[in-house]
Amino acid sequence: MARFVLNETSYHGKGAISEIVPEIKARGFKKCFVCSDPDLIKFGVTGKVTDLLDKDGVAYTVYSDIKANPTVENVQNGVAAFKAAGADCIIAIGGGSSMDTAKAIGIIITNPEFADVVSLEGVAPTKNKCVPIIAVPTTAGTAAEVTINYVITDVANNRKMVCVDVHDIPVVAVVDPDMMATMPKGLTAATGMDALTHAIEGYITAGAWEMSDMFHIKAIEIIAKSLRGAVENTDEGREGMALGQYIAGMGFSNVGLGIVHSMAHPLGALYDTPHGVANAIILPTVMEYNAPATGEKYRDIAKAMGVEGVDAMTLDQARAAAVAAVKQLSADVGIPADLKAIVKPEDVDFLAQSAFDDACRPGNPRATSVEEIKELYLSLM
Repeated sequence: MARFVLNETSYHGKGAISEIVPEIKARGFKKCFVCSDPDLIKFGVTGKVTDLLDKDGVAYTVYSDIKANPTVENVQNGVAAFKAAGADCIIAIGGGSSMDTAKAIGIIITNPEFADVVSLEGVAPTKNKCVPIIAVPTTAGTAAEVTINYVITDVANNRKMVCVDVHDIPVVAVVDPDMMATMPKGLTAATGMDALTHAIEGYITAGAWEMSDMFHIKAIEIIAKSLRGAVENTDEGREGMALGQYIAGMGFSNVGLGIVHSMAHPLGALYDTPHGVANAIILPTVMEYNAPATGEKYRDIAKAMGVEGVDAMTLDQARAAAVAAVKQLSADVGIPADLKAIVKPEDVDFLAQSAFDDACRPGNPRATSVEEIKELYLSLM
């Protein structure tokens, strides 16, 4: 038996944000709580949506106390702000950080027994759907607008908490490449590699099956074709990445990931490493490690990445070709090749234990241990 959870409604393509006000009116919402990070407000990205609200006289409050790796405190302040605003829906505008904060706020408002935030870690037994969220991504990567996951940093314990909850999925996703056009090159590359990691890990994860495979292989194909262009800010590249990252989210949200994510999460918690950068550096090494547990799937990945002559290759050659194609894409978009500049040797034991305890680890196709994860970190240094 397998379960699949997706948005009630999603809009895709240039100009999709024009559907936000009609959705608000059709659903009878009276006041919106706009969750967005300070940079997006400063650079006028959030304004593209609030201008539409202003034009139609839709009441809203803006909340922007959100860090790149959102914290328990960001969520608790947001809960207080939501109550003070008297809002009845949330519009989350941003990357994973804005959407994750919005999900946690929305869940606690309708499930107040989880107000400490930390009790939401893992698969939380919430009873009620969260406050309705309209999610508007500004990065092409996390796919938080279509997933049942969110990640909050527990600063007190230096760790990222992965929270999984069917009640947190946004009711409406508005995936408009125009909202992503202001992303700088580095962020486009990092978030794009995050999306590729979702697609590859989702394709080989322990819970993968035909329906999720369909999404993941298509996502790999679109991302491999689009990411270089998106980094150069071409329209085609932006549109491709907006779609590719969403399709990857449709899949992995329902079947899980693996230890690339488990190893990336503690780097974000400890060093504030951008999540996509951490994933991109770790992905090829973990792909090599996982290869023996993936059957023919790397052959499919190599094909989707655009490698020629894959059918004629031995399985080992096809696996090597898939890893090489990922390394090449990562290098082409300017991602560092190793963790030398990020990880301090004295932290490796803590990182390995944190990664082993992470909620994504059980999905890894190859059984692992703290010791083996430690070796993987060391090999990247």
